[in-house]
Amino acid sequence: MCGLRRAGNPGHDPAMSIILYDLAGADPDVRFSPFCWRTRFALAHKGLAVETVPWRFTGTDAIAFSGQGKVPVISDAGTVVSDSWAIAEYLDDRYPERPLLGGAAGNAHAYFVNAWADGVLIGAIARLIVRDLIDVIDPKDRAYFRSSREARFGASLEAVQAGREERVAAFRDLLVPVRLVLRRQAWLGGAAPGYADYIVAGTLMWPRCASRFALLEDNDTVAQWLERVLDLHGGLGRAAKRA
Repeated sequence: MCGLRRAGNPGHDPAMSIILYDLAGADPDVRFSPFCWRTRFALAHKGLAVETVPWRFTGTDAIAFSGQGKVPVISDAGTVVSDSWAIAEYLDDRYPERPLLGGAAGNAHAYFVNAWADGVLIGAIARLIVRDLIDVIDPKDRAYFRSSREARFGASLEAVQAGREERVAAFRDLLVPVRLVLRRQAWLGGAAPGYADYIVAGTLMWPRCASRFALLEDNDTVAQWLERVLDLHGGLGRAAKRA
């Protein structure tokens, strides 16, 4: 299992919170990472108490204990896990008595959804909101963010985002597979929400929290499904502060 470092695991005391290091903006209450949102939904699905620690792009020292430099990272009674997929696997392995995120068959399905979201959705969304993120992140991160993303895209952030009003229709077309599934069943996970739902919803929480640009039309099946996800787990997603 990738992303796992063990330092003893005496068991999770329900009175103790799992610590989640979660990407935050200049406003520490604005949490916008698509990968961290997948983990936040997964922890809520398992009904586990969690304490979130705001983390910024240049704060690598704060998570050096994880052996790498990206969030999400969780610390659970001496066990440290990084990477949203590895965290989901860990939560089902460690807490099988709590509602499963996938299970054996569900994991195979969710792994495809995870790869599709990472390989298709993340890049498509970035091209629609990447300039908006500069206004959300902590000022000390802005030079790093701009230089690293402009090197990745080979253009200025302004140029990457330009013309998004015309390009957003192509993004909506990418969601056809999700739309077709949701026309046959209530959740991507089947009869009840599962990790496949949290992967796609977590990815869409990124633009929801960090940008005011509307990626979805209100009458879209995907938008209506997302509204239901926002109300899960006591309205975790709906209560999220937006930039």
